[in-house]
Amino acid sequence: MTPRVRAPAVAGRFYPADAAGLERGVEALLGAEAAPPESALAVMVPHAGYAYSGAIAGATFARVRVPARAVVLCPNHTGVGASRALWASGIWELPGGAIEVDAELGERLSIEAGVVDDPRAHLGEHAIEVELPLLRARRADVKLTPLVLGRLPLAACHEVGEGLARAIDEVGRDQVLVVASSDLSHYVSAERAAELDRLALARVEALDPDGLYEVVGREHLSMCGFIPVTVMLVAARALGATRATLVRYGHSGEVTGDRSRVVGYAGVVIA
Repeated sequence: MTPRVRAPAVAGRFYPADAAGLERGVEALLGAEAAPPESALAVMVPHAGYAYSGAIAGATFARVRVPARAVVLCPNHTGVGASRALWASGIWELPGGAIEVDAELGERLSIEAGVVDDPRAHLGEHAIEVELPLLRARRADVKLTPLVLGRLPLAACHEVGEGLARAIDEVGRDQVLVVASSDLSHYVSAERAAELDRLALARVEALDPDGLYEVVGREHLSMCGFIPVTVMLVAARALGATRATLVRYGHSGEVTGDRSRVVGYAGVVIA
């Protein structure tokens, strides 16, 4: 049977469309971090164009050893598809080669976490795609389980996160890295972004999914991926996580020079 293929949606906009240029760019982003890689359960990484947040994402991925499998969670920016939308099988094409979808882990996740196979949510979504060249560079044979999450209530975040942890335990927790793709504050001043983003990052660093969900609602934070990060924290705690380390924080104004209207970015390693 011909595998289902997901073509790149943002190559040439968020990252280079030519294979050689992408390889050089990714090598530069990953090479900026000198710390030796460590085993990790999860990471939180930004998903803007590489010119804006690629250095933070690269520094974060460079900190961890990427195992054979990666579950990448992202928010639903397009509003299309199911609220727990899995791409269950096939391949994701990228400049320079494709990444295989992990059908086995996806099936386990469907059983344990109530996710559904719905490619519609993935076709125009950028927030998983931009992480993949970095993951592939860290491990060429990594298999992908991509999951787009809509606006879930907190109880559903626990359901998905706990189910994700069970699915990971079934295949071996040392075999899977959970990647939560999220940017932070959107379109506020750099000073206000730092203030608001500190509220969210404090809960991430405390491994506190409920606190993150609560502070985003209470303070009206514009953190686009707080649902994936909440789910990731639930899963990480269930898998025995004991610490979260902020790798780097920044904002788009550091690139554009405009500090009046920025997007915040952060990379965090969970182990």
